[in-house]
Amino acid sequence: MSGARRKARRRAIEVLYEAELRGATVPEVIQRRRAQPEPPINEFTEQLAAAVDEHRRRIDELLDEYAIGWTLERMPVVDRNILRMGAYELLWAEDIPDGVAVAEAVAVAKELSTEESPTFVNGLLSRLMENKARLAL
Repeated sequence: MSGARRKARRRAIEVLYEAELRGATVPEVIQRRRAQPEPPINEFTEQLAAAVDEHRRRIDELLDEYAIGWTLERMPVVDRNILRMGAYELLWAEDIPDGVAVAEAVAVAKELSTEESPTFVNGLLSRLMENKARLAL
């Protein structure tokens, strides 16, 4: 997967993170980002953030159900949003292979979160992947 796509995923996480922290909607954050020349927001970032937001209720139910020893509320905000992105790509983005969806989420977790986060993200998304046939919506 290209470096540009990974950067776009990282920016989508930033949009989701900002929306959650500010209590803003994802479209509001995208609009504000569009108005700023730097860093530029591209179409893939916008589409990914909006799609995650659109499926967020179901994604959060699944993350809560499949997280072992964690509730969604206890997860760090950045991890929660990385998991939301990974779950969206895994379950709804038909053009993204399952392994790529998991690997990209783990890579973003390595860049943006704690030392333990990549393992946590990998484990939770792998459980979703194993159960994908039942979860496909």
